[in-house]
Amino acid sequence: MSSALNKLAVLRNDGVKSRRVSSFDRNGGNGDCRGVSPGETFTIAEIEGAGIIRHIWMTHTHDHDPMTRRNLILRMYWDGEENPSVEAPLGDFFGNGFGAYYNFMSLPLACAPRGGQSLVSYFPMPFEKGARITLENDGDGHSTFFYYIDYEEYDTLPEEMGRFHAFFNREFTQSPWEIGENEWACLSQEAYGKMLNKGDEENYMFADIEGKGHFVGVNYYIENPQPMWYGEGDDMFRIDGEDWPFSLHGTGTEDFFNTAWCPDEVYMHPYFGLAKIPWQVFGWLGRTHCYRFLLDDPIYFEKSLYASIEHGHANCLAQDISTVSYWYQTEPHKPYKPLPDKAGRNVRPETEYADVTRWRDAWIREMRSLGVKGPLWGKEQKPDSDANNAF
Repeated sequence: MSSALNKLAVLRNDGVKSRRVSSFDRNGGNGDCRGVSPGETFTIAEIEGAGIIRHIWMTHTHDHDPMTRRNLILRMYWDGEENPSVEAPLGDFFGNGFGAYYNFMSLPLACAPRGGQSLVSYFPMPFEKGARITLENDGDGHSTFFYYIDYEEYDTLPEEMGRFHAFFNREFTQSPWEIGENEWACLSQEAYGKMLNKGDEENYMFADIEGKGHFVGVNYYIENPQPMWYGEGDDMFRIDGEDWPFSLHGTGTEDFFNTAWCPDEVYMHPYFGLAKIPWQVFGWLGRTHCYRFLLDDPIYFEKSLYASIEHGHANCLAQDISTVSYWYQTEPHKPYKPLPDKAGRNVRPETEYADVTRWRDAWIREMRSLGVKGPLWGKEQKPDSDANNAF
């Protein structure tokens, strides 16, 4: 059985050396931190030669910016490249979405106590001709950082090492169907049977890669603006430009994330789980964080990989989806699309109880306008509706 413990007692003879870059006080005091002002880009680490980053830990303060973790941008560059191989908001990269703070546990990444304020990575990150890690403060407040970058130094990097990549994306999806958000045929059974998707063009994209490599995971942050289940969307991995239905075609969002039957509880496995669920009591309305790391079952590609997932069955739901995807590949990599600006990274106002009351009021007014008489409870349908025969 594979385990990191299997080789723990083996003494190495390859000349490897343990090294660290940290924020310790160079004067010998206890001021073990570095400050980053708004508009400033700070170089956390500038490493020469060959090596592999094995461990990253950091934490930070924030000053009057509730979206600090979305407005601090982490970038990593390998071997002198101009386009970063890692580019993502700090919180989203480590496993805290929505600019929030909460505990998150997985094998390669963690947001640890107190309350998710400790950010940790164990992803191996090889480089042959140097590594550079920067942090841009695109927010409104000053931040102070404490950090460790632990790495192995080599005379020559071991062969067949891909380069680590991470990409942030965000999209506010919409329903292309005239019938509207007809998930589970709640609006029309007849229309539901016609909702077909034989491609990935309208899917939410979480990776668009060129080169040889393997895909190893995704943090998936979804805000659902209504109480219907959000997870009927199939995952699709188009490998090396192949045609639909693709080599890897899934059966539903919760299935890809190794859960089942519309989960709404926190569950954290080293490889997969739900680290955050909505606080609202209306079904699945609100903010959810799902994750899956394909550490023993990576997705291999020789030339390219287009990874995507439907937003609801056949892309029928409006959703606010953000992701960070992780993979290894040969360089050079395809440059990422531009990171959303500060406004484009901000969260949307959460749906609350009063909003649901307004929806109900609009429905009552519509029923009355259609001539429905008598007291209304909430289950009544339009006179010409077939929703009573819903899926």
